[in-house]
Formats: sequence, structure tokens, C-alpha cells
Amino acid sequence: MTYTIKNEYIKELNESESFSFPKYTSQLINWANQNAQGTRPVVVGQMSELFPEFMASGKEITIENWQDWYEEKYPDALEKAADKIYGQVQNLKEAIKLIDREMVKHWVEDLVITKTFNGLYVQKAILASLAERQKTVYRLAIPYEESIGIDGYVGGVPYSIKPDTYKTMGRLSETIDVKMIYYTKTKTSLKIEVEE
Repeated sequence: MTYTIKNEYIKELNESESFSFPKYTSQLINWANQNAQGTRPVVVGQMSELFPEFMASGKEITIENWQDWYEEKYPDALEKAADKIYGQVQNLKEAIKLIDREMVKHWVEDLVITKTFNGLYVQKAILASLAERQKTVYRLAIPYEESIGIDGYVGGVPYSIKPDTYKTMGRLSETIDVKMIYYTKTKTSLKIEVEE
């Protein structure tokens, strides 16, 4: 048997009331919190450890008792978290005043054109970095070379450049008979693996 329990039912069953936030405010506070890190465990404690500890405390399991138990254990945490987040909300208020339509157009252009290009066209950056490491030159492949799986050359060595997921794609119809460079995108970088 499979079934779903909606959040509204859980709130009703647990007799807990959520604050009603005006439109967009919860999203903005959440965004401010991501920057301020106001609800990190170092500030408010590790909830996945604290709540089971509360449940084992022998107190009746009610939201009021949970709040009392938590505030006794972390007396200033809610205020500290609110202060950190509110400070960031003030920063956002100032930043929002700077945003006009022209800036939004630049943001869209940066996302759609620049970041897409830089994020998807990684071959040149990879070849250039490898050439720099090997103290030699690189060049991108010409169309004929691309048709046989070559993305570029470092020194005189041809390379094919693929995302690391390429290795797990099983039997592929193409056979690339050159050295491989695999890359993994992370949030902040590319991890490169060059075939010897």
C-alpha cells in the first residue's frame, strides 16, 4: 500500500499553527537567511539531534513543551538567529533600491548569454589550462577533426573532452581513438581528469 500525507494534515494533527506571511516575504527572509546563515547548527543547534533528545526527555510531546525545552537549552538562539537574518534583510532592502529595469536586463543577459557560454563551452578553458601546465600551445579542433571526436590539441596531442558522466554511459556507438579529458562540474569549479 502506498499513500501520501499532506502537510496541512500533519499541521492539523499536530495542532501547530504556522505564521501567515504576506506574499513574497517568506521567500525574501529565506534568501536573507541563506546569506546570513542565521539558522545554522552553530547558532540554533542541530535539530535532528535536539528533537529526539526532547522526545526522550519524558515531557509530554506538545509544541508548547518543545518550545519551552528548546528555549531553556538555547535561551538566546532565536534572538541571535533573528538578528543575523534581519541584518541581512536590511542589506537586501538597500540592494533592492539599486535594481532598475536596465540592471535586470543585464542580469538576464549575464545568465542566458555569458554564464551559459562559460558553463557549456568548457573545451577552450580545459585545453588552455592543460597547455599552460605543459608549457606548450593549444588549438581547438577544425570541423573535420570534430567529426572524428577530437575537441582540440595540446602540443601535437589530440584530445576529446567529455563530462565525467560519459564514463558511465555504457557502450556508446562512437569510438574515440584519442586521449580523453574528463571533467566534473562543481558549484565553484571544474575537476579535470586527463588520460595518460
